[in-house]
Amino acid sequence: MTETTVTVTGLDVELGGVAVVQGIDLSVGRGEVVAVVGVNGAGKSTLLRCLAGLERPAAGELGVLDRPPADEPGFWRDVVLAADEPAWYPGLSVREHLELMHAVHPSPRLEVGAALDLFELRTRADAAPPTLSTGQRQRLSLAMALIRPSRLLLLDEPERGLDPAFRARLATILAGYAAGGGTVVMATHDLDLAGAAHARRVTLGGAA
Repeated sequence: MTETTVTVTGLDVELGGVAVVQGIDLSVGRGEVVAVVGVNGAGKSTLLRCLAGLERPAAGELGVLDRPPADEPGFWRDVVLAADEPAWYPGLSVREHLELMHAVHPSPRLEVGAALDLFELRTRADAAPPTLSTGQRQRLSLAMALIRPSRLLLLDEPERGLDPAFRARLATILAGYAAGGGTVVMATHDLDLAGAAHARRVTLGGAA
């Protein structure tokens, strides 16, 4: 029997008194990739924030790794959220950002050199993140997420700024993460990425 990583039952979310998410039910197993798709305003990002413990639902129940999601250190030891572009540390290079992530987490999933190569950042390793292109910064954000040890990846439009070739590589990376026992829930508009990552699609309704 497949171990369940994420459970969502009857989830309702309101923002400013307006229903954003209504009646969502979802179950995601260990080793699975789920692509949450739908039109803008359907609540994809809101669902991810709820799973990350950053948004309080109006109703319903959430379980992540057999516990309610909570914005606290124990939760973040198992869960990684890559959503908006992070705030870069002034004065640190691409390599140093990855080295910092590697140093502060026990049992990192990737060595720094491997992350530079996997995310095609080797030639920009000594550059400051603000000098990178949009796609390069997105690859750095994803590299920092994947270097951390985790059991669940929550990704909000990970395809942003990526060219088609790297989107294909990202699909392979995510499928490999799942094959190793991790779970991925991503909000995406890229159905080709979802298909290449062998993701199960979950479609949310139209805008509120």
